[in-house]
Amino acid sequence: MEFRIMGPLEVRHGGEDRTPTAPKHRDLLTMFVLNARRPLSVGRLRELLWPREGGDRSDSLVRGYIGHLRQLLGKDVITTVSGTYTLAVEEEQLDVNRFRSLVEQGGYDEALTLWRGPALEDVDPDGSRWLETGRLRAELEELRLLAIERRNQRALDAGRHRDILAELRGLVARHPLWQRFRGQYMLALYRSGRRVDALAAYAALREELDGGHAIEPDPDLQLLYHRMLHDDVSLHVSAGPPVLLPRDVADFTGRGELLEEVVGDQVVVHGQAGTGKSALAVHAAWQQRASFPDGILYADLRENGDPAAVLEDFLRWLGCPAQAVPDSREGRERLLRAYAAGRRLLVLLDNAADEEQVRPLLTSSPTVITSRSALAGLPGARRLPVGVLGPEESLELLSRSSGREPGEALVRLARFCGGLPIALRVAGSRLAARPAWTADYLVGLLENEHRRLDGLHAGDQTVRSAFAIGYDGLPEAAGRTLRGLGALSAPDVGDWVTEVFGGQAEALVEAGLLEAYTVDVAGQVRYRTHELVRLFAREQPDPPGLSALATLVLARVRVSRFPLVSGDPAAAFATREIKESVQWLAAERGFLVALTGDLWRAGLDADCWRLAHLLTPFLERHRHLDDWRTVLAHALPAAQATGEPRAEALILRDEGDLLLAEHRWQEAHERLRLALGLFHRAGSVRDAHHTRRRLGRAHLELGRPQDAERLLTTCLEAATGERERADTLLVLGEVLRRAGRPEEAAVHLSAAAEHLAALGDRHRHTDALLALSSVRLARHDVPSARDAAEQARSIALRLGDRLLDAAALTALAEVNTAEGATGRAAELTAQARDILKELVQTGAPLVHP
Repeated sequence: MEFRIMGPLEVRHGGEDRTPTAPKHRDLLTMFVLNARRPLSVGRLRELLWPREGGDRSDSLVRGYIGHLRQLLGKDVITTVSGTYTLAVEEEQLDVNRFRSLVEQGGYDEALTLWRGPALEDVDPDGSRWLETGRLRAELEELRLLAIERRNQRALDAGRHRDILAELRGLVARHPLWQRFRGQYMLALYRSGRRVDALAAYAALREELDGGHAIEPDPDLQLLYHRMLHDDVSLHVSAGPPVLLPRDVADFTGRGELLEEVVGDQVVVHGQAGTGKSALAVHAAWQQRASFPDGILYADLRENGDPAAVLEDFLRWLGCPAQAVPDSREGRERLLRAYAAGRRLLVLLDNAADEEQVRPLLTSSPTVITSRSALAGLPGARRLPVGVLGPEESLELLSRSSGREPGEALVRLARFCGGLPIALRVAGSRLAARPAWTADYLVGLLENEHRRLDGLHAGDQTVRSAFAIGYDGLPEAAGRTLRGLGALSAPDVGDWVTEVFGGQAEALVEAGLLEAYTVDVAGQVRYRTHELVRLFAREQPDPPGLSALATLVLARVRVSRFPLVSGDPAAAFATREIKESVQWLAAERGFLVALTGDLWRAGLDADCWRLAHLLTPFLERHRHLDDWRTVLAHALPAAQATGEPRAEALILRDEGDLLLAEHRWQEAHERLRLALGLFHRAGSVRDAHHTRRRLGRAHLELGRPQDAERLLTTCLEAATGERERADTLLVLGEVLRRAGRPEEAAVHLSAAAEHLAALGDRHRHTDALLALSSVRLARHDVPSARDAAEQARSIALRLGDRLLDAAALTALAEVNTAEGATGRAAELTAQARDILKELVQTGAPLVHP
């Protein structure tokens, strides 16, 4: 059922007219419609129906009228609750509500078809009976005129000015002071070739206002008049609100978590070169197009970097006549802010170099800025960093841009592009342009990293040019820093590394060639360079050498590993506490492992093997066996290239240690025998003793305890320093323990623990304590066993060594079992098991060295 009050009162049910004819019935229905969905008491209805008599009628009379309406409209249309009556209708059943909604939603044509005249013109013709009538008529008339105005504007924007000229003439005659109608009428005349009539229409309004009201026309109308006066050519074509955005990226992929954050009050979308900042911003702007009915302004600040020129361009697009654009930049700034105020505009400033380019273009409108820099000098802006795409999104983008189905070849191709959107699009475009090429063929072209950038081009699109834009503007020191970083294969470096090459890391970040992406466990800022940027850097002339870096690295590693192997506090750099040393080595592990390969490839053989040898205690203790294997693979040929037998022997012995840690006893024995022979040839007696001790361990694990004991006893007799005695005693104690001689084992392990504690070697001290606890339990000396296990746990916690902690918890569980505290033993065992599970999940080997 539909209730119409815009014009004569009318009720329609389908095609049937159910409008009451009796005057009081019509009055009563009017009251219900004006108060739809609001309960009305009988007393209130009497006051509304007989306002001049103060509602002096009987309640039964009102109820009778309600009964007649129910017979006509249906008994459920007017409901009764607690003595009150309500017209139970939905919002859309009232033409007034539909009219308001359509105007709000922009459905002007449909809204105007609902208009049949002034509200309730047949029930309250002069609007004197009820206050609601007058208010409703005023509101609806305003909405009607607004709908007409906006409908006509659409026609003007569509170039249909001649079609609405007559209607506009009538509107101006009926509403002479409604200046928006006057402006539309002037524009329709102007576009119809009647410029003189358009100017005369303005003059007529000005004369009327000046004579009767002593005011000037509105500023917008004055501006339109001046543009017509100067015959501004932009008035001849109506393009609607300016939308200056470049075409949206057809194959835009991913970034779902970022898209909704791009458009805001003031947002800086920043990241390294080629990460797709502009594509993200443009795509987000197109998605939000409906939210900005007054237009979207766009400027590429790389192509037009002069803010004054951009200001003029924006002003002209917003309707400012050329003659009215101020000469000074400051004047243009003020005028742009005035034009933007009150408009629902979006501004996109693409490829900004710095804050100076951007500040003059900022208004009250939402603004998106893309830049390689985070533009820290723009206070209040929200920063949105954009990185490379993940593997799945990379494959999807490559598939969409190439038109090829995802497969193993595209996966490999995406891997060569490193998730960099510009590289993925270029590779995809190249495949799309050459249907005869297979993805495998392009992969073959890119496999050689020296020619990879040559392969990543499609027409005038090249990955190399994206990097060159930032590189060409760098000062020499920053260029040198990038060239130095290009010689490194590590994916990230600490801030101290960039200082070696010139200390211009932040300049590279601003140029989009480097990313400051985290602060590591040692408190250092870490910088990340994309693999393709490193290839670009290697192409540049005059790269700095790695010698200075190698010298610094060797010194720092030597100092940082010192607390792992000695208690001597003498150190040039660094570390008062072992925790600091371990944190630094942990933070730099990936870089140092990669550097051994860089040094080997650069021909710095001595530096390469020395670095690998210095890293051995850390990699061994923390079970980074894969990294250990990697550095030794570079170190052995480097040591052999030096021609120094001792250098080769040290690396062979380190390989023997790695094989021992992997429980590959026979291979370890063979490698250690080779090392021992070279030490003899080099005349290095002390190194030979250390190697024999390791051979003793190998004999033990190979099932030859007597050979092991004999060899280790010889080593102990020949030991000349506390370190040698401590290490030999530790291994010999383990041999005796496993030989079933706990009393002798306890003597040797106690001595080893004392020596290692004095040396400050906390890790091996803990090893000795754990072995001692086991031996004391075997001797049924439970209190002493507990003491050793608790000491071991305390040191393991201070070291932060999770595997060592698990071993200490297991030892304490065995002590508790011996004491009869089986519940506590179970708790400790569970804790140790949880640690081991956690280590397995992180991929850490569980082989204790």
